[in-house]
Formats: sequence, structure tokens, C-alpha cells
Amino acid sequence: MKLVRYRRGGPGKSPGLIDNTASLRDLFPSTVKDFNGEAYAPASLAKLAALDPSKLPAVDGKPRFGAPVTGISKFVAIGLNYVDHA
Repeated sequence: MKLVRYRRGGPGKSPGLIDNTASLRDLFPSTVKDFNGEAYAPASLAKLAALDPSKLPAVDGKPRFGAPVTGISKFVAIGLNYVDHA
């Protein structure tokens, strides 16, 4: 299962998941309102892991995917070859 945020054409993005059959399933509003910091807490992730994706509504069409987390102001990363550039 992969957690995603997608847009169906209107404003805003909706939370969803891609199941083992590569189908996009909608998580809004019954399960998650959005993927913010609270949604990635251990209790929320356990709730998502316990879901049966086949019971969630499938998303038709070709939606656009967005960043999987909201409210992020920066992303800091260091590559494995950082020492070579220092």
C-alpha cells in the first residue's frame, strides 16, 4: 500500500492509497481528511494498515499526483556522496 495525494481536476488535493493491484483508492473524508503530520502518527498509520483497500471507493480517470505530505516548508537531505562535494 502506498499513500498518495491526488487531484481530480478541481482545487485542492485528496488523500488516497494505491493498493496491491495498483488501483487508486479514495480515503477522503471517511478515513483521512489530509496527510499532515497527524496522519503519519503511529496510531493513524496502524488504522490505515488495518483497512481493507478493496472496500474503499476506486478513483476513475487519470488524476494528477501531488506531494504526499502537506504543510512542509523545507525538505533537507544529504546524498551519499556529500563528502565528495564538501
